[in-house]
Amino acid sequence: MKQFGYVRAHSTQEAVQNAIAQQDSLYIAGGTNVVDRLKAFLDEPSRLIDVSRLDLNQIESTSDGGVKIGALVTNTAVANHPRIRQDYPLLSRAILSGASQQIRNVATVGGNLLQRTRCPYYYDTAFACNKRQPHSGCSAREGINRMHAILGASEHCIAVHPSDMAVALTALDAVVEVEGSNGVREIPVSQFHRLPGETPQWDSHLEVGELITAVKLPPHPTAKTGVYLKLRDRASFSFALVSVAAMVSVTNNVIQKAYLALGGVAHKPWRLWETEAYLQGKSADAETWQQATEMALQDAQPLSHNHFKVDLSKRAMERALKLSAERGSET
Repeated sequence: MKQFGYVRAHSTQEAVQNAIAQQDSLYIAGGTNVVDRLKAFLDEPSRLIDVSRLDLNQIESTSDGGVKIGALVTNTAVANHPRIRQDYPLLSRAILSGASQQIRNVATVGGNLLQRTRCPYYYDTAFACNKRQPHSGCSAREGINRMHAILGASEHCIAVHPSDMAVALTALDAVVEVEGSNGVREIPVSQFHRLPGETPQWDSHLEVGELITAVKLPPHPTAKTGVYLKLRDRASFSFALVSVAAMVSVTNNVIQKAYLALGGVAHKPWRLWETEAYLQGKSADAETWQQATEMALQDAQPLSHNHFKVDLSKRAMERALKLSAERGSET
């Protein structure tokens, strides 16, 4: 492991200033993904900036009726918080479906959003990987690509984003608050992560030195109907083959509003805006769910080993939509 310096930040401003002064620095809090990458020589920063002691570990109600979650709140604290369990159960379920209890106890909200792909070709330096080393190639395209993307991929990268929490936040219209050299700004979670395009080495739209300080959840009446369905190879500590975050409100069997996002299928959580628009005003029945899932996957481009993800996504979406509609039905 390359030697690196270490500094503990005492304020967000100090953290940002350190990161800008030494631009190959890395922020570290829980370290559940950063340390893995350091040990695998995927990151070789000149300095680690410890932000774990900053005052960013509260969950509080906002004036508009939403919730603000500090970037250093642990995944366990979010999942078990009474307000989250009551008003945003989708988020709680998504977090509890990811990793192990021990990891959730130290992993942070900000770190969860910034975790990098678990593509084995990215972690194995014997293989070419454009995400690890730009312009070197993508071994996964012709390799074992069972876990890889079927939507939004490029010839340069077919990796998928591993977060469960981010998929739920995308469906919930959450916003990421960040602080940088130009002050504080907000980025919708749906726009926070990048598609790979020609620059798969960049995972997010953060600018140099920017630090995640909070995630904001807007008031969301439909959120109580939320369903998070995760399909994976084993029941615990496994990343999604396909996951679905769905929220549907129904009155007299007519869909009033729908929110839908997929995980495990793209380089970022995949929000299905067109499918949501299609569902509004339709009958909440099996035919509608089937037509919606066909629309959602019409642009899928499966690879040699992951054709199954197309049908698996459709079936998971049908089930999640049906379950959410049943919870959100009013007569």
